[in-house]
Amino acid sequence: MNKDEAQARADRIRAFQDELAALRDAGVLTLAPDEADRLRQHHDDLLRKLLRRFDIDTSRDQKQLSLGMRLASLFGALALSAAVFLFFYRFWGGISTPLQVGLLVTAPLLGIIGVELAARRERSLYFASLIALVAGACFVLDLTVLGQIFNITPSPNALLAWAAFALLLAYSYGLRLILVAGLFCLTFWLAAMIGTLGGSYWTSFGERPEHFILAGLAVFAAGLVRQSAWPGFAGIYRAYGLLVLFIAILVLANWGQASYLLFTNQAIENSYQLLGFAAAGLTIWLGIRRHWPGVVNLGSTFFVLYLYTKLIDWWWEWMPKYLFFLLLGLVAVGLLLVLRKLRDRAMRRLA
Repeated sequence: MNKDEAQARADRIRAFQDELAALRDAGVLTLAPDEADRLRQHHDDLLRKLLRRFDIDTSRDQKQLSLGMRLASLFGALALSAAVFLFFYRFWGGISTPLQVGLLVTAPLLGIIGVELAARRERSLYFASLIALVAGACFVLDLTVLGQIFNITPSPNALLAWAAFALLLAYSYGLRLILVAGLFCLTFWLAAMIGTLGGSYWTSFGERPEHFILAGLAVFAAGLVRQSAWPGFAGIYRAYGLLVLFIAILVLANWGQASYLLFTNQAIENSYQLLGFAAAGLTIWLGIRRHWPGVVNLGSTFFVLYLYTKLIDWWWEWMPKYLFFLLLGLVAVGLLLVLRKLRDRAMRRLA
C-alpha cells in the first residue's frame, strides 16, 4: 500500500461512518451497541496505523490544512529561489572567481543534503518539496553562471541537465512538485531539439508552436507507462503533456502565421481549430474509458475554451453584446445537457 491508497482507504472509512450515522438517524439501520463499538474501534485502530505509517489526512480539516501547506511550500520555494538569485547577483561582483565556482558547485549539493534530511524527518514531504525546488533553482543558477564565467556557448543541453536534476530528485523522494519542474524543462528541451531538426537555431524553438505539440505528445505518451512505484506520477505526465498540447493548438488556432504549414493563415487557423475540437473530444473519450478524471476535466475545459474562442470569432463584431452573451449562456446549457447524458450513460454501464 502506498500513500495515495492509504488516503483513499481513510476517505472511504470516513464516508462509511458518515453514511452509517445518516442511516441510524433515519431509522433505517441501527447496529447493536457491541457491534458499533467493535466497528468504531476497528476503524480507529486502522486510521491510527495508516496515520503513523503514511501521515495521511483523516478529517476534512486536515485536508484543508494540507492544501494550505502545499500552497505554502510552493510559494515559499518560489520566494526562496528568487532570494538566491537576487543574493548571488547582488554580491557576485565582489567575489573572486575561485570562490564563485566553489559557491556555485556547493549550493545544489547543500540543497540535495537538505532534501535528504527533510525527507527523513517529515513523511508528508512538504519541506522536502520546498528544499528540492530551491536546490533546482541553485542548479539552474549553477550552470547559467558557470557558462558566463567560462564563456561557454549556450546549448539546449542545459535544459536537459536541469530536467535530469529535477527528475532524479522527484523519483528519489517521490516529490510531485519538482517532477512538474522537471517536465517543464524536459518539454522545452524536446521542443528545442525538434526545432533544430527542422533547421532552426535552438533559441528560436518558441517561434513555432508545432514543436510543443510534438513535445507534449511525447510527455503524454510517457504517462501511459505504468509507474506503480511512484503513485500519481503517470497522471502528472498525462495532464502536463495534454496541457502543453492544447495550449500549442490554441495558439496556432488564432495565430496561423506561426505554423510550418504552407497555406493561408485562415486555412491554418481553421485546421487547428478543427484539430483542437477533435483532440479535446478524443481526450474526453479516452479519460472516461480509462477512468482518468483529470484527463476528462482537462479535455472538457479546452473543448469549451476552443468553442468559446470560435464563437467570439464568429459573432462578437456584428452581434449585439446582450445577444452574444445570451447565446453563450445557451451554449453552456447545451453543453451541460450533453455532458449529463454522457454521465448518465456511464452510470448505466456501471449499473
